[in-house]
Amino acid sequence: MIRVVFNQKGGVGKSSITCNLAAISASQSFKTLVVDLDPQGNSSHYLLGQPVQSLDDTVFDFLEQSLSISSQRKPIDQLIQATQWEDLSVLPAHSELESLEAKLESRYKIYKLKEMLQDQLKHFDRIFIDTPPALNFFSRSALIASNRCLIPFDCDAFSRQALTQLLDSIAEMREDHNPDLDVEGIVVNQMQPQAKLPQQLVQGLIDDGHPVLPVHLMSSVKMRESHQLNKPLIHYVPKHKLTGQFVALFNALT
Repeated sequence: MIRVVFNQKGGVGKSSITCNLAAISASQSFKTLVVDLDPQGNSSHYLLGQPVQSLDDTVFDFLEQSLSISSQRKPIDQLIQATQWEDLSVLPAHSELESLEAKLESRYKIYKLKEMLQDQLKHFDRIFIDTPPALNFFSRSALIASNRCLIPFDCDAFSRQALTQLLDSIAEMREDHNPDLDVEGIVVNQMQPQAKLPQQLVQGLIDDGHPVLPVHLMSSVKMRESHQLNKPLIHYVPKHKLTGQFVALFNALT
């Protein structure tokens, strides 16, 4: 199973959702891979504890090699890095990813990620892809490579306005490139259940027939603390309410 976590709006929790679902997946003994396609590298830093500028073997190498006919290539298993947690690995991002975009686009390398990840399904049970906050070459590659798409929604009026365009973009990718891609659901994130506006926004999505997932993720300082410690919630505060919500969300997906 290959899942992409995607939203064109930044700050909606893509990396937090990607990494915490992946960490829960690994904790349940699924061999799990996180692919970080965001040049900011938040998922890579979160799981490996190092800024992407300090990493030598990354997804940049894989994509750069796809532009070359050289026989001197780093094998993909050298680029995939184990985390400190059993069954959880990362293909990390690199801050220079954007420098490759025009060349990759012009050489039509948009299926390279899919080809590689299909091969990696021989080694991993679950693959999660973190994406940049834009519909660019990298996020389109991820949508083409995936079976399922999760859309984070942060209970903001601007997110609501952008959702229709986002769903239209995904539908277009499905029609043109990947008929196997399904929108698995909208993940309500940073929910404040006592506030009226978030409740109204979420109910509006449901009333409009959007696939809102039944588990909503609360806002908590524990998430920021886990980022600072480079430790997903299931390993940092396994009994916290937000951790339980992530576990319930993961179980609802599988």
